[in-house]
Formats: sequence, structure tokens, C-alpha cells
Amino acid sequence: MFILFALPIIISCQAQRKLSRVSQGKQEIMAAEAAFARMSESDGITAAFSHFAAEDAVMDRNNELIKGKEAIMAYMKGRRWDGISLEWAPEYVDVSQCGTLGYTYGKYTITLTDSLGKQERRQGTFQTIWKRQADGNWKFVWD
Repeated sequence: MFILFALPIIISCQAQRKLSRVSQGKQEIMAAEAAFARMSESDGITAAFSHFAAEDAVMDRNNELIKGKEAIMAYMKGRRWDGISLEWAPEYVDVSQCGTLGYTYGKYTITLTDSLGKQERRQGTFQTIWKRQADGNWKFVWD
């Protein structure tokens, strides 16, 4: 008889824990995205990507897959970032029920400023997959 009464409570508590993990994960990823964007503006694009990339991260740039943090850093350092700013904000975030993987998508704006001060803005969409690391921090594994 006890099992019949306890089972719904146990199931409800497990569902609440999953919901809590998802909600917490969403908040953490949104905070990571915001910190990533702020660091891009304050410390530069290369520094931000270096800080937020997981060791096994992969980026797709111009139909080329750049695999691993070292390769990503080599790619980023091989580009000229003078006069370029990058702004983005996620429009949507979701997290797996176990709270270890999540994704965001939204719009970005890249602003290019030439030597005469003329600016050109380009816009697009981004998708980022985030993975909770062993230390609890979120790093991107796909950008």
C-alpha cells in the first residue's frame, strides 16, 4: 500500500529535479553566452573564443570544419581582427534533461571598419552547442 502512495511522489520529485536541471542549465548557458559576447568586445574575438571553446570544440567556417581548441586558436590567430567587432545574443536556449548539453541560436552582427572609418555591417544567424565541463562550467563544442 505504501508503494502505491509513494510512487507518484517519487515520480513527481524526479520530474521536478529534471525540470530544475533544465531551468538551471538554461540560465547558466545564457550567462555563458553573455560573458562570451562581453569578452569578445572587451578582450577581443580571439581571446573570447579561446576562453569559451572546449578542448574538443568544432567550428564550421566557410564550409571547413576546424576541429579541436588548438586548431580553432590557430584559425583565429591567423585572421586579422583589427577594425572588426562582433555582437550577438541568443534568441533561444534549450538544455537536455540530464543538464549536460544545451544549444542556443540567434542573430549576430559583425561590423567591419576600414582605415578611413567607413563601417560595413553584416548580419547572420548562429547556432552554438554547449557542453557542461567536469568543473561545472559551460564551453562550446560546436559553433
